Amino acid sequence: MKIHNEGFKIITLFFLLLVGVDCVLIYFIPIAWIWSILLGASIIFFFLIVSFFRVPKRGVTIDGNKILAPSDGKVVVIEEVMETEYLNDKYTQISIFMSPLNVHCQWYPINGIVKYFKYHPGKYLVAWHPKSSTENERTTIVVEDTEGRKILFRQIAGAVARRIVYFGKEGEEARQDKEAGFIKFGSRIDVFIPLKSTINVKIGENVVGSQTVLANFD
Repeated sequence: MKIHNEGFKIITLFFLLLVGVDCVLIYFIPIAWIWSILLGASIIFFFLIVSFFRVPKRGVTIDGNKILAPSDGKVVVIEEVMETEYLNDKYTQISIFMSPLNVHCQWYPINGIVKYFKYHPGKYLVAWHPKSSTENERTTIVVEDTEGRKILFRQIAGAVARRIVYFGKEGEEARQDKEAGFIKFGSRIDVFIPLKSTINVKIGENVVGSQTVLANFD
């Protein structure tokens, strides 16, 4: 398992910050058992930060009929909605909540071409808030496959997440084994799937990015 490139600066910053804080506290509180607690807490916190930026190695079996989860997390919404930013039609929305302990890479849910991308500045409501999909900082990405079928997915910042990274551009190839982006700390992904698809997940289910089949095209 490797560390994501987005994490090196933050990991270095936290390391220096923790070392500095520990040195100051140890100087002013020269009690051995307190030192041990401070050092232990700092090590645990540092490894949590490192773990957050982990990039697991996952084998992906590319299948044009399957819509894969673009991220790790828990399914919190499955509902029929009217998507008005790009698709202008009724779609099934599946929302995935990512806790700070989840892997925060995103992958493309289908193969095809990136037809649309837009970054939206916004608020930082908690990721499970109903209005986070339309009011939070977010990106919107649409991928169209060779059959003309479109999937829209959004990277949505949460109360803790303050940086969304998307790696693609309009017109580029999208593949199910290709990383699409990264969100730093807790956040949410919304996926909009054609109504005539067979949904394979349920609310409360934990999914694995690039592995779990959210739905199948009919």
